[in-house]
Amino acid sequence: MKISIHIPTQTLELLDDSGKSLRRYPVSTGANGVGEENGSFCTPRGKHIIRARIGAGQPENAVFVKRRPTGEVYTAELGMQQPGRDWILTRILWLSGKETGYNRSGSCDTMRRYIYIHGTPDGTELGRPGSRGCVRMRNRDLLELFDEAEVGTEVLIVV
Repeated sequence: MKISIHIPTQTLELLDDSGKSLRRYPVSTGANGVGEENGSFCTPRGKHIIRARIGAGQPENAVFVKRRPTGEVYTAELGMQQPGRDWILTRILWLSGKETGYNRSGSCDTMRRYIYIHGTPDGTELGRPGSRGCVRMRNRDLLELFDEAEVGTEVLIVV
């Protein structure tokens, strides 16, 4: 399996080992565009792998802070109580760059920037940039992807 994230169309595609498309999902990447520098809140480009899969066994809409479940389950009411919160929901696929000096090591390290593929509230608009650098997905789509994507799965983020 491989994952390709296409910034211009705001889509994530799951591919088999031969490159055949298995599924395509709408996503939302960084509102600040693409870039690799720490603190930029941009989505990093290039070759990555899934370094960690977090949240197996948690309910759909489980809320995560610093990669740990808080015990909360997102609801519209909870969202209205905390409107500025950057919701990380359901599952986390933590990315690690593979290109030293570009998205790995130093001030451009994807993993140290805590860049994830993660769930987002159902009302979040997908198909256009809006995140703080991560790749947001619908929770149901993420559950499906999480079941397919293992640690070590290649992820290519392209413009």
